[in-house]
Amino acid sequence: MLETPQRQMMQRPDSEPRPVAIVDIGSNSVRLVAYQALARALTPIFNEKAMCGLGKGVVTTGRLPDDAVDKALKALRRYRALCETMGVDDIEVIATAAVREAKNGTVFLEAARDAIQRDISLLSGRREAELSALGVVSAIHQPDGVVGDLGGGSLELIDVHKEALGKGVTLPLGGLALMDAAQRSMREATRIARKAIADAKPLEHLKGRTFYAVGGTWRSLAKLHMRQRNYPLGVMHHYRIQTSEAADFAELVEHIDSEALEDINVVSAARRPLLAYGAIVLDEIIRRAKPREIVISAAGVREGMLYERLPPAERRIDPLLAATRELEETFARAPGYGDDLVDWTDAFMDNSGIDETEEERRLRHAACLLSDIAWRAHPEYRAQRAMNIVTQGPFVAIDHPGRAFLSLAIIFRHEGLDGAEGLSDLRTLLTTRLFMRARILGALMRVAYLLSASMPGVLPRTRLRLCDRAATLTLPQAFADLASERVLNRLKGLGKLIGVDARIEIGS
Repeated sequence: MLETPQRQMMQRPDSEPRPVAIVDIGSNSVRLVAYQALARALTPIFNEKAMCGLGKGVVTTGRLPDDAVDKALKALRRYRALCETMGVDDIEVIATAAVREAKNGTVFLEAARDAIQRDISLLSGRREAELSALGVVSAIHQPDGVVGDLGGGSLELIDVHKEALGKGVTLPLGGLALMDAAQRSMREATRIARKAIADAKPLEHLKGRTFYAVGGTWRSLAKLHMRQRNYPLGVMHHYRIQTSEAADFAELVEHIDSEALEDINVVSAARRPLLAYGAIVLDEIIRRAKPREIVISAAGVREGMLYERLPPAERRIDPLLAATRELEETFARAPGYGDDLVDWTDAFMDNSGIDETEEERRLRHAACLLSDIAWRAHPEYRAQRAMNIVTQGPFVAIDHPGRAFLSLAIIFRHEGLDGAEGLSDLRTLLTTRLFMRARILGALMRVAYLLSASMPGVLPRTRLRLCDRAATLTLPQAFADLASERVLNRLKGLGKLIGVDARIEIGS
């Protein structure tokens, strides 16, 4: 078996994983996120935010509001108690723009350290941009574009190409800061944003590339856009909006009272006043830089901090494959079968002449690892169970067409090659090519399951290849009794998809 970095990571004898937590003292919210362990594929175990509004009025008064400070300190004391309850000792605490800019920021930090009982790192704007970009690198496969992290107090912009980062800049365009500076005038907010964005160097080379939008206000805008489209997936991470559509939607939000917008109930009441200001900033970025598309990233500074702590070898691990392998180890009837299926389908695809991109290959590998995670469910609901895990799981480094591919491949595996009828919504996310790849993979999985009962050790001793215009399954003499009419019929189903006959041979 090929020892990939992902397999090596999962097989090494580690000590018991310890949970880690990040406390983020932002300009709008104060948040605690605890994760199961420091890992390439992070698994959140607790997530809570308190909308404190520390940045409200800082632009005009120069001070953190007293009521916001009281709310923030109360939240920090609660987070300390929660971390003690969860047994989390590894806690990093950061503060950003509002605390950085306020005259009473230093006094607040002293009180905050006492409340949380931890040191607090006050991030510079450039450092915040770098960490946000690392968060995107950790959660989006080979990103190429500009990361924009919009908080309550500031906007950080930084170029990113795969793992290479540019020089970050910070602009005073956070929702609360812009609202205060413009004195709630949309026209003045547009003027301020346009002037600041005009000189932002990271945007100079964004044309035709991707703008990665980070931050709660932009996620809220995307959630509203998603609902109005009746979009088939509910996962926010890697939601993609074409630039022209994003510009039209941003302009709509700018000019209409948020409470009058259809489906506004999907956005929290605390976020709604900032939607228009977030829309203005996004609209001006689109006008100035003309990106190809907008992609929402649910990962930012917090995830970037943890990614930065990983050894270089672990950073290189594909988080999608790490997460799917972890699911296989937890839920499959026989962990290890997924890797057998990866190698078995690798050999077939290499021999078949069916072309496959690098991205299609990694999606196929992820689907193989997920192929048997729903076996404990009732047979009538295994496909639905697996689909729910895939479409709703906290995976990263996968876009929405990729999620649809994984879902449909596993549905075909459980319900047959016509099993995706009635799932036209997911089908719309796929190209015809990717849909056909999902059917082919589903057919391969169906043959493999009947042949091996999803037990490791069987597939490596068999071979499936194209030979003389037939999909030929060769079994060793020791496995001759595994051949059956049902196995042959499933093999014929695969052959029909790719336009060849099917046969089973018994080798020496």
